[in-house]
Amino acid sequence: MSIFENLDWMIYGIAIGLFVPLTLIIGNKLFGLSSSLIHLCSLVIPKKISVNLLNYDFKEHKWKFYFVLGIILGGFIASNYFSAGEINFLPEEYYSLTGLVKLFIGGLLVGFGTRYANGCTSGHSITGLALLQKSSLAATVSFFIGGLIFTFINYFVL
Repeated sequence: MSIFENLDWMIYGIAIGLFVPLTLIIGNKLFGLSSSLIHLCSLVIPKKISVNLLNYDFKEHKWKFYFVLGIILGGFIASNYFSAGEINFLPEEYYSLTGLVKLFIGGLLVGFGTRYANGCTSGHSITGLALLQKSSLAATVSFFIGGLIFTFINYFVL
């Protein structure tokens, strides 16, 4: 197998499955990218406002910053140095005004859903389900239903 070929889906599943106990072993009970946004906001917002508004301890959760940085850096390295061909950032249809509107509306819906569900797909679907939380099961089912509805609307209505 070449490094430029896709790995089997089972390898990714096992890696994600091992990540949950790892986060519990190192003392973190919650894992998700949406909670990392609070961390990034605490870096940008002035300290007086950040401490009162977010009630967030930067030093306790600094691993979240490095995790997001690793995702970005890993994606860059993989797409530029370990890909067999050219990788487009987005499909061609999104480089138009209609495509930008779709991305904007999709971003708003994802942001609203993440806030409404009190977490993102990685937090609920990976960590929450692993911890057998009923709210995470409801959120995960809702994420999938919402994705199916949007896919139907995007391809058959718009």
